[in-house]
Amino acid sequence: MHFTGGALVARALADEGISLTFGIPGTHNIELYDALAESEVVRPVLVTDEQSASFMADGYWRASGRLACVSVVPGAGLTHALSGIAEAFMDNIPMLVLGCGIRRDIPKAYQLHDIDQLAVVRPVTKAAFRVERGEDLYPEIRRACALARSGAPGPVMVEVPVNLYLHQYEVREGGFQAPPRSAIPTGADALAAVAALLNDAAARPFLYVGLGAARAAAELLLLAERLEAPVATTFQGKGVFPESHPLFLWNGFGAAAPSFARAVAGGRRVTLAVACRFSEVGTGSYGLEPPGPLIHVDIDPGVPGRNYPVQQAVTADAASFIGGLLSLVTQRPTDAALRRAIASGHERVWREWRSQQSERVTPARLLRDVQDAFGPETIFTTDSGNGTFLAMECLRLERSGKFLAPVDYSCMGYAVPAAIGAKLARPECPVVALAGDGALLMTGLELLTAAQENLGLAVLVLRDRELGQISQFQATALNRKTASELGDYDAGGIAAALGVEALSLERDGDIPAILRRVREITGAGRPVLVDVAIDYSRRTYFTAGVVKTNLLRLPWRDRLRFIGRALKRRIFG
Repeated sequence: MHFTGGALVARALADEGISLTFGIPGTHNIELYDALAESEVVRPVLVTDEQSASFMADGYWRASGRLACVSVVPGAGLTHALSGIAEAFMDNIPMLVLGCGIRRDIPKAYQLHDIDQLAVVRPVTKAAFRVERGEDLYPEIRRACALARSGAPGPVMVEVPVNLYLHQYEVREGGFQAPPRSAIPTGADALAAVAALLNDAAARPFLYVGLGAARAAAELLLLAERLEAPVATTFQGKGVFPESHPLFLWNGFGAAAPSFARAVAGGRRVTLAVACRFSEVGTGSYGLEPPGPLIHVDIDPGVPGRNYPVQQAVTADAASFIGGLLSLVTQRPTDAALRRAIASGHERVWREWRSQQSERVTPARLLRDVQDAFGPETIFTTDSGNGTFLAMECLRLERSGKFLAPVDYSCMGYAVPAAIGAKLARPECPVVALAGDGALLMTGLELLTAAQENLGLAVLVLRDRELGQISQFQATALNRKTASELGDYDAGGIAAALGVEALSLERDGDIPAILRRVREITGAGRPVLVDVAIDYSRRTYFTAGVVKTNLLRLPWRDRLRFIGRALKRRIFG
């Protein structure tokens, strides 16, 4: 049988279970879009900017565990999408980047959009390659998808020269085959040694887990209870361990965590870290020390021991390893004192948050009421900065896939398009985007996409009229703000221009009524924007911890210089 290049690509996407592509069509890939119009499985979603396309594909996977495709034209399409591709790369999010290329069948220079795309994208992808023959389109795209999902997941780019879309190719019987699956490392050879460390009578185990452990959530719960071990998660791993459980400690455990979390972690005698990289953001600028000895398990062999010395490094899939370890560890008695320390610590934190008095909207009250109003299945997306750290600290989640945040690349503009991707992936779930007012200026026009797609999602714009996180860092460390105060704008007017209803939330007392209206609008399948007069006067534990960690890392002379400069500016203005 004969197929056009576009039909082969559409068939490959469908056979990989990819139902959506995100992008903007151009002259180079109109044949592909024509083939997608014929597909009964794959549907193209038009975006307003390719940066949002990659954020949508990212949010789609984080919410559902299903792969999505970013479809871009050469040159500008790819470079616009690069921020979201890099976010996926740094946060280990699988993604197919389907890039069109210039014609390779004519020896002409200075073609439209002609840049070395593979050189541009290689540093932020697991792999990037060009298809040279039309007959290879189907197997190469399927190979790219398998690679994106395998091992430490991430984005993979396939460049398809435009000329490959212009011809037909013969595919013989049996030509549509899935690529072979690569073996998954289980770490079976290390299980006994790890179990011996955890079973030692003097050991007081501590668990630190990331998103890679999500497929073993039930086994992780059993392991924590068997070891009677407190559990901290990475930011991305938020919800992997149920946060209502009496052994849940915090998202993190060092200087960027509350004092009770630091005290509990400091009293442990062995750390089992699974599917986490001890990255800068997750550790609060490396402001923690895992209680030793450290057992570090990750599917990427380059991760264990990279930032902290290990006694036992294990290359393994988190789910396979946790499942294998369960039968080898002994049951420990319930530690009532440990559980009381954790419970009283959480209660103290909430008392402090509730004590905040403001004429504006207090973050803890807002986020608690949003959770109560929308329920445990709600998916939250955040933006780089205060929105991420406030949500991380204030939300209490019971499962993974509910907290979608740009962490290690920490790219502004993530929340709104990621929320669209999440809602397309999980239409049955409420979706709430927590967007900074600076970030909204980057990708807020995607509300138009949400309206066109009839997506009932809520965008809460946390407005302090500053670049909140940077402004706080400047005010704390320098006692002066420079280029971090935003020009004012009418967020409701922007929403209205895009055909989206807007509401204004000015104070805590208005939260219940506003949320009832938000539920009405989203329940009718329409997006809504809420302009929230957020009160950022109380710093997050994360911000306070990062400032302290970096100050104490400086030599004494520089510490005194920083402190003296800030005091001088405070006194003399």
